[in-house]
Formats: sequence, C-alpha cells, structure tokens
Amino acid sequence: MPTNLAIDDRLIEEAVKVGNHKTKKDAVTEALQEYIQKRKQLKIKKLFNSVVYEKSYDYKKQRKVK
Repeated sequence: MPTNLAIDDRLIEEAVKVGNHKTKKDAVTEALQEYIQKRKQLKIKKLFNSVVYEKSYDYKKQRKVK
C-alpha cells in the first residue's frame, strides 16, 4: 500500500546509516518492527507485574529435576 509520509530527512538518513540499510524503506520497516516488538514487550512486562507468586515455591529445586 503506497503511503506518503513527511519524515524528517535528517532522521531517515541517519537511520539508514546507523542500521546499514540499503533503502529508506528498509530503515522504516525495521524501525516499525522494533517499535511493535517494544510495545508488545511492555504489555508482557505489565502482565508479569500483575502475577502473584506463591511464596513457598522453590525455583531452585525445580532446576535439579531431571
């Protein structure tokens, strides 16, 4: 889907150089993928902050199970 965006030329050129991309499209695509991944990780982190762990659980004991 063709999209016209007004992106700061300085930023896009720096992203191309820093990411060693061949094209502006490659740089933007990777930036969007990283943005999406980061947002998903933040949601997962928020979920883990809401988990209540059982105090008697011994995770070290589980490491010894073979």
